[in-house]
Amino acid sequence: MAAITPLDSEPRWYILHTYSGYESMVRESLFRLIENNNLSDQIVDVKIPTEQTIEEKANGKKKVVERKLLPCYVFIKMIYSNQLWYLVTNTRGVTGFVGPQGRPIPMKDDEIRKMRLEEFVVDADFQTGDRVSIDNGPLEGFIGTIKEVNNDTQRARVLITMFGREQDVEVEYIQMKKISSDAVEIPASDDE
Repeated sequence: MAAITPLDSEPRWYILHTYSGYESMVRESLFRLIENNNLSDQIVDVKIPTEQTIEEKANGKKKVVERKLLPCYVFIKMIYSNQLWYLVTNTRGVTGFVGPQGRPIPMKDDEIRKMRLEEFVVDADFQTGDRVSIDNGPLEGFIGTIKEVNNDTQRARVLITMFGREQDVEVEYIQMKKISSDAVEIPASDDE
């Protein structure tokens, strides 16, 4: 095989569209392509984001099932080149890259974080008592106070007010940012 000339110097995440139900087959075919053509330095990773859910069967039993977050999509981290584009798009089950005219557009860092394609280590100096705003996830828009931090898991216990009550919730570091104490205005009470 001729040497592949990259257009980018760093591997980036791209999205592949596949036929329905072909995601796992495409992933395995891409791993074989990497192995057979010695492309491990060009195609770094291939992932199908999944989540575990609990389904209840007709007989009443509950079962943990792994479900694809985005059916018909496979994520590939590679150093883009025209030759690799050709090899990847000619893989059985692949309909093309997500992008204009089938040409891939690299994913942005916030998209990679949201899809949990990579573990990001946040170099944050969160401490107990810090005021934080939650910027993404199911609790987006809430402001709270850190009750406990765990630098090993990159998570913090945060007290927020939800439905008129204080709630203790666990939030990942990448989902929140520290806010200065003077940035939060506390409304004056009527009895002053």
